[in-house]
Amino acid sequence: MKVLFIGGTGNISSASSRLAVARGIELFMLNRGTRGVEIPGAQTINADISKPEQARAALAGHTWDAVVNWIAFTPADIARDIALFAGATKQYIFISSASVYQKPLRHPIVTESTPLCNPYWDYSRNKIACEDALTRAYRDQQFPMVIVRPSLTYDTVIPLAIGSWNDVTMIERMKAGKPVVVHGDGTSLWTCTHSDDFAKGFVGLLGNSETIGDAFHITSDELLTWDQIWQYTAAAAGVEANIVHVPSDFIAGLDEFQRGNLLGDKAYSAIFDNAKIKRFVPEFVATIPYREGITRTLAWFAADQSRQRIVAAHDAIHDRILAAYQR
Repeated sequence: MKVLFIGGTGNISSASSRLAVARGIELFMLNRGTRGVEIPGAQTINADISKPEQARAALAGHTWDAVVNWIAFTPADIARDIALFAGATKQYIFISSASVYQKPLRHPIVTESTPLCNPYWDYSRNKIACEDALTRAYRDQQFPMVIVRPSLTYDTVIPLAIGSWNDVTMIERMKAGKPVVVHGDGTSLWTCTHSDDFAKGFVGLLGNSETIGDAFHITSDELLTWDQIWQYTAAAAGVEANIVHVPSDFIAGLDEFQRGNLLGDKAYSAIFDNAKIKRFVPEFVATIPYREGITRTLAWFAADQSRQRIVAAHDAIHDRILAAYQR
């Protein structure tokens, strides 16, 4: 099977790239070669997908069993990809987001048929618009699209709700004994999925013609409260989190990004029903609990000094929220 990943070296995609190669897939990756991440066994096509003519020239003569775009975010990206790959691939997979699901949820169990509506977050609304464009292309011209919706998938990022991602700011803050903000009362339920687990379900979809026109989310079945996520992260760093609970609405009123991040996503309990991906990929099972996964992630950050970045703005948002709430 001959597969093209657009991207393929990021936090979510690297694990899928490695697993695809391990399963004997002939994997090509279209990227600019700027991340410095190598996937042994994969072939690289250096081009910038945001420059369609450059990408078209680099891809000339190729046809694909599957194309995956890991870095499409707007309907314009989708229009470009349809023009590039119509007639050139048997399957096109768009990486959407589980944040597209209805906010607030009318039912706590999320399936692929849960309505798509997010009035709080531009990121999610753009992903919905991408899905709509692909659905029209499938219905009108049989474009062989598939939609995949990850939810807070981590490996080389720290998946805390506020003030962390690809840096160790919150780890150092907790080590210093400073208080950290947890939205709500800390008891809402969430799922963090390790990229290695996500890859098991995702790679199983590649080349499967029965998936065409369909959508899937792929998450762990482990449910944790946000208090647990912060405390397990702190424990992996060898400390205990000094948690202060602050209402999500209050936080959103202080920071526009948090309006989308919390009210458009993490403020609500989300319990994902993974029955559909398990029907299509029977071998899929998530086996990495968060306690283990976050320990791996912190070890990855500790292994390279260049990864141990502190972002002052991430620290400051906690101080600003706490000061305002205490007033």
